[in-house]
Amino acid sequence: MNIGFIGLGIMGTPMAQRLAQAGHKLFVSTIGPVSEELIKLGAENSGTARKVTEKSDVIFIMVPDTPQVEEVLFGKEGCADTSLRGKTIVDMSSISPIETKVFAKKVIELGGEYLDAPVSGGEIGAREGTLSIMVGGELEVFERIKPLFEILGKNITLVGGNGDGQTCKVANQIIVALNIEAVSEALLFASKAGADPARVRQALMGGFASSRILEVHGERMIKRTFAPGFKIALHQKDLNLALQSAKALAINLPNTATCQELFNTCAANGGSQLDHSALVQSLELMANHKIS
Repeated sequence: MNIGFIGLGIMGTPMAQRLAQAGHKLFVSTIGPVSEELIKLGAENSGTARKVTEKSDVIFIMVPDTPQVEEVLFGKEGCADTSLRGKTIVDMSSISPIETKVFAKKVIELGGEYLDAPVSGGEIGAREGTLSIMVGGELEVFERIKPLFEILGKNITLVGGNGDGQTCKVANQIIVALNIEAVSEALLFASKAGADPARVRQALMGGFASSRILEVHGERMIKRTFAPGFKIALHQKDLNLALQSAKALAINLPNTATCQELFNTCAANGGSQLDHSALVQSLELMANHKIS
């Protein structure tokens, strides 16, 4: 199958590589350079979203935020600058559920098909093909694209119609943020009390407090390895979507708001490009104590 892939960042590059390794011909477009490995796998740098769309049957998009998706789809030299008839757009970015419904409607009116399919699992999941993929769209389109999703992930769920995949991703990001905050508090408490946080984490991994966040990000907090798998700036964007949507729904998300303020503290102290596990640094700052 001829596949387009637009956006080759931390997540997009390994995802595109997996599709190429599976034998699909890739036509790609990105702001930065295309990785040598992708080129060796036969990917063609097509330059613009329009050119990618012209050459591809299915076009994956993996860019940072709602305005970038809109630009890719409807901007100058965007996907809609050529015929979308017979094309399937699969947006795997994490963006506004409300705007996603607008984008999907426009694409469908232009003769194309649209799935919103944001992911969870970070860079590790992208490399290993173990992403959770939350899909919004028509069942028939989902079933046709599912074999491609199976190259990228393990837990693949059609949540509902267009926009519902993005709603599910926002819910995911709320849970992840609150879990990171909980692990941060627990390990900071243990360290400040004089216990070995590494051994505390090891003990907790065998009990009801065990989680993927404690396993992966707890280790990052202890070892101080905050190179980004998923940047604080991107999680701030996702929680902003949650809080904006909550306002529109007239509901209160108090702990989501607290986590956003902690991310804001990290960003204000130069940490916006660190991994989101570095949220712990905002609590360490207030405690005047680093986990060690």
